[in-house]
Amino acid sequence: MAFKKIFAPVRFPDPTMVTEEFFGKISSGQSEISIAHLQSAAGWSEAPQKPEFDEYTVVLKGALYLTAEDGTVTVCRANEGILVPKGTYVQYSSPEPDGADYIAVCIPGFDMKLAHREGMEDVQ
Repeated sequence: MAFKKIFAPVRFPDPTMVTEEFFGKISSGQSEISIAHLQSAAGWSEAPQKPEFDEYTVVLKGALYLTAEDGTVTVCRANEGILVPKGTYVQYSSPEPDGADYIAVCIPGFDMKLAHREGMEDVQ
């Protein structure tokens, strides 16, 4: 097998979140895994979801908040990691002043159809 080098990630800019996908459906045509670098601004939050993939996250800087279905909040800070198993309700946010800078690995790879985000049920 030959090496597969990614010279630059596919970037998905947003006013409050920047996603750079190194491996995944869009950047490398892989559906079995996705690896992305994400940077969220202070005050960012994402719609709650109950994905069909395991999501492994390592926070590089700042703090990432994960809110469970029962309202419990888990904070993951720099140099910490967290696993959200598939089928688990979660809402990600970065309410602290420095936002969050983190790496996310999804298995199988991230796909909006598999994320099951609230309010986005009609996404194809």
